[in-house]
Amino acid sequence: MRDSRWRRTVGVAGVVGVGLAVVFGGSGCTPPSAPRPTATATVSGFVSEDEAFRAAEATYRAYVDALNRVDLADPRTFEPVYEWLEGDALSTSKNSFTRMHAEGLSVAGKSTVPFVEPRVAGAHAIVIDVCLDVSDVDIVDPHGKSVVSKSRDDRQPRRLTLRVGATATGLIISSSEPVGSEVCG
Repeated sequence: MRDSRWRRTVGVAGVVGVGLAVVFGGSGCTPPSAPRPTATATVSGFVSEDEAFRAAEATYRAYVDALNRVDLADPRTFEPVYEWLEGDALSTSKNSFTRMHAEGLSVAGKSTVPFVEPRVAGAHAIVIDVCLDVSDVDIVDPHGKSVVSKSRDDRQPRRLTLRVGATATGLIISSSEPVGSEVCG
């Protein structure tokens, strides 16, 4: 059964031991010890992969919470969504919201996140797969007619790339791409 808990144990990767080369009163002929690397944070400033993946999941859930509060009639409600995005993810979102607002559409229902799976935690980016459940979400035109395609999948698998950003979680979503349906089970 898939849930938002991590499906694998993620060990601390890349954290090196702390050491200073200190020479105590040796002779001038003794070569100094090679300097040892100092401990550094890993994975985009996080201490461990696990911490990075938890922040990535928290970032996506905060983004979905902001998305669930959008009122397409009030563009001010778009801003909290934009705060979680950058790059392609931001421009795509702005274009979509602008178009839906101009068309007088409204949204009803809430999206949920039943599953998050960690993929890659690199020095500059974190990648996670998510399943977004939109089965309760409808988008309607000014006459109350749904504009949602009958072929829309109720569960939408996505692969997200997140980078360090000025948000409460320390991460920001830079891209969101469709991924295989196995992510949603």
